[in-house]
Amino acid sequence: MKRRTVLRAGAGLLAGGAAPTLPQFPLTGAATAAPAADPTDGWTRTSFTYSWQKPWNLDLGDRHGYSGGVHRMWVYATDEPFEEGNSTDPRTEMRWKNDYTTGDHMWDADVYLPAGTDRASFVQILRTRRPSGTPATDIMLNAHNTGGGTVRRYDGTVLKTNAYDTWFNVKIAHEASGGTGTIKVYLDDSLVLTVDDRGPATRYFKNGVYNHGSGRAEARFRNIAYWTR
Repeated sequence: MKRRTVLRAGAGLLAGGAAPTLPQFPLTGAATAAPAADPTDGWTRTSFTYSWQKPWNLDLGDRHGYSGGVHRMWVYATDEPFEEGNSTDPRTEMRWKNDYTTGDHMWDADVYLPAGTDRASFVQILRTRRPSGTPATDIMLNAHNTGGGTVRRYDGTVLKTNAYDTWFNVKIAHEASGGTGTIKVYLDDSLVLTVDDRGPATRYFKNGVYNHGSGRAEARFRNIAYWTR
């Protein structure tokens, strides 16, 4: 993260000759610019592994590319689900293998959403083992073809507009507990959302493209990292 310290200097003009040299004192009560806290401060970068979920009848290379440190994933609304006979929407996703029940866990990556990607999830926390009748996800971020590319939480809360065709950083920090935990979403290191999770569960992160719309959907990822504390 870039930290910036803004320095402001004032120049005074004294009438009637040379300006005397004045002693320098700090201004009592003056506002000073402090660098914003890095969301990863106090966290430890942790290794992670993942498997792939993609249309069951296609090779991974048909819906994924990797070049220059960038994972590129796409899918069509007419594609098959990730398992034969499954009724879910088509996807090309990394399914993280670092399942967790409690503790603090953070997903971190730069994201690029090409124009036209609509009603597609690009990152989520999926609750793989959960009490009966509780939701399948703790949070899901979706791309919509409005406002130059709008990022929404699944309930419709707008987190970012003009998101198409530009890189931006996303961090999802989950403080999970045996009861109700807390999820924080950061975009370009600014906190944009704080919400409760859906209660106790074993869960994992997923990122890629999960198409709930029509046509073609794509998402790209670089600098993917996993943090714990």
